Amino acid sequence: MNKGAQLIRATYLVLLLLGLIAPLLGLYPVFVMKLLCFAIFAAAFNLLLGFTGLLSFGHAAFFGTAAYVTGYLIKSQHLTPELGLLFGALGAGLLGLVIGLVAIRRQGIYFAMITLAMAQMVFFVCLQASFTGGEDGLQGVPRGALFGLISLESDTSLYYLVLAVFVACFLAIARIVNSPFGQVLKMIRENEPRAISLGYEVDRYKLLAFVLSAALAGLAGSLKTLVMGFATLSDVHWSMSGEVILMTLLGGVGTFFGPVFGAGLVISLQNLLADKVGSWVTVIIGVIFVVCVLAFRKGVVGELQAYLERRRSAKLG
Repeated sequence: MNKGAQLIRATYLVLLLLGLIAPLLGLYPVFVMKLLCFAIFAAAFNLLLGFTGLLSFGHAAFFGTAAYVTGYLIKSQHLTPELGLLFGALGAGLLGLVIGLVAIRRQGIYFAMITLAMAQMVFFVCLQASFTGGEDGLQGVPRGALFGLISLESDTSLYYLVLAVFVACFLAIARIVNSPFGQVLKMIRENEPRAISLGYEVDRYKLLAFVLSAALAGLAGSLKTLVMGFATLSDVHWSMSGEVILMTLLGGVGTFFGPVFGAGLVISLQNLLADKVGSWVTVIIGVIFVVCVLAFRKGVVGELQAYLERRRSAKLG
């Protein structure tokens, strides 16, 4: 194992340790849980954009749909939280399959516009449907008890559940990307005609990647509902799709930790500036985004990895 890989592994271990002791450090658990939920969302989106090369403008549809499904099942049908999370992710995956079957044969801006149009249809369904609460959303969603045994009313107990799900999703994405399936996705991203010429059924691979990304994005939305206790139209609005794109680009497309860093940066800025500057927080984040794109073309984490790789190559040379 080279020094770069050792450094990355050591960094992940330190971050995991910090995550485990975060409640003891005086950090507000709900804020950290919200950050982890959006980190899962950004990592799921990066699986599609960073490793498959497909830009979706409609990922809020999966995030928001799962949020509503989980909130409705837990509040109205009295399901336990783990079942609510499961059905939320499955619902988002099924929606991803439907949208993917429509959009996956298109490329570039056409694919992006189809996903945006389908997501807007989902938004209007959520606006009009009776079980979503319309403009008021679903409020007062209880956290319940995990497997009917472990109460999640405590912020601390729920925090460790969210942390466990985040770690599991991060490892699952790493496993997918480093598998033979993931190598084919990278080939499609780099040179789709070559992948076709080698006999791969490209559309099937892209569809599976789309469904996996949708299901993971849905899991993030379900967790957010459990943490915050509500699901609203903002979860399925087009601006949420723009937000996850922003997170991914800021951190670094095609990197493992980049989307997590980007989500942490955006959520932290929103939390710190919302009370001080109000709606201007969007403008400030936009300015930061422009500066980062101009200064860090590969994202913050992407540029850092490129710098370390250049140093390693210089030493070997």
